[in-house]
Amino acid sequence: MRKIFVKTFGCAQNTADSERVKTFYWQKGYKEVDDWKEADLVVINTCIIRESAENRAYGLINNIGIEKKKGKKIRLVVTGCLTGLADKDESGKKMKALKKRFPAVDRFLPIEKISFKIDPLRDEKKAALIPISSGCNNFCSYCIVPFSRGKEISRSYDEIIEEAKRVKDLGFKEVILVGQNVNSYGTDIVERGESDLKPVMVKSMGKGRIPTLFPYLLEEVAKLGFEKVSFVSSNPWDFSDELIEVIARNENIDRLLHLPIQSGDDEVLKKMNRGYTTKEYLDLVKKIKTKVKGAKISTDIIIGFPGEDDKAFERSIEVYKEAGFDIAYLNKYSPRKGTVSAKVMKDEISRAEKKKRWWVLEEIINRKEA
Repeated sequence: MRKIFVKTFGCAQNTADSERVKTFYWQKGYKEVDDWKEADLVVINTCIIRESAENRAYGLINNIGIEKKKGKKIRLVVTGCLTGLADKDESGKKMKALKKRFPAVDRFLPIEKISFKIDPLRDEKKAALIPISSGCNNFCSYCIVPFSRGKEISRSYDEIIEEAKRVKDLGFKEVILVGQNVNSYGTDIVERGESDLKPVMVKSMGKGRIPTLFPYLLEEVAKLGFEKVSFVSSNPWDFSDELIEVIARNENIDRLLHLPIQSGDDEVLKKMNRGYTTKEYLDLVKKIKTKVKGAKISTDIIIGFPGEDDKAFERSIEVYKEAGFDIAYLNKYSPRKGTVSAKVMKDEISRAEKKKRWWVLEEIINRKEA
């Protein structure tokens, strides 16, 4: 039997995609192994959102390339964000450049080629990951996702519910709905006139009003009887009052809600194209905690974004304290090629200063009880 090794970098979306990839090759007769050196086929699911994840993926590709030059018989397939970024160029020039840059790779596989119709072999036995959408329409100035993943595309509402029912029947106690921006789920479905549900019009923070079906979807999944229903990731400007009400009245929906703030300074938020002010964000957090008993907030923070001078950082600290985050995922800013911030903004904060600020926030937010 042929052997496969799958390595996943990045977010929950990539993890869910890799589960489908494994099933795709399992159906072709492959058996999964834990060491790539034992495999006949290695699939690397790449992430280029963070520099560290990107570099680790490149390192693994290069290591496999070295072994192939020594004569090792191994086939290398690369998928995920790296491939998606090149695949958006219809001329094929970027894909050719990618193949030239990574000659060890035998195939660059766009993740869209792995159908959602595949019922995945799930790695996590307790919580089932269910993708509900892919891509993003928001174009935050630092983010490569709209370029690597493309515009936001929602899965069929009925297809998602049927998958949730299947994992419930399989004995999963928890389910996690995943997407780059889950709470704008269904915007494209509504715009195509493919839903009979009356859409929730999100009162967006500076980005206009969009229709969403996510409150309906979340509640229907919650009513299937899972012990816990979670979702990642969400954006503040799409967090509707209706969504808050759904969470409040369904006790099995996770009370730890992920709500990325990215910065606590209004000018930096404007440069990031985040579409809300710190006051709007704090008002939303207050509303959630008032209406959802036991609500806790986790967040993402980018440290050292262009324009975050000492005063901006100090203002951010005060905002973070007021928000009362339970967990913060701290990321030091690194320019991602192709984004607006990389093109027009200078990465002016030194690595040493970013590291210093990282430790300040780590102590304030993540180690506050220590």
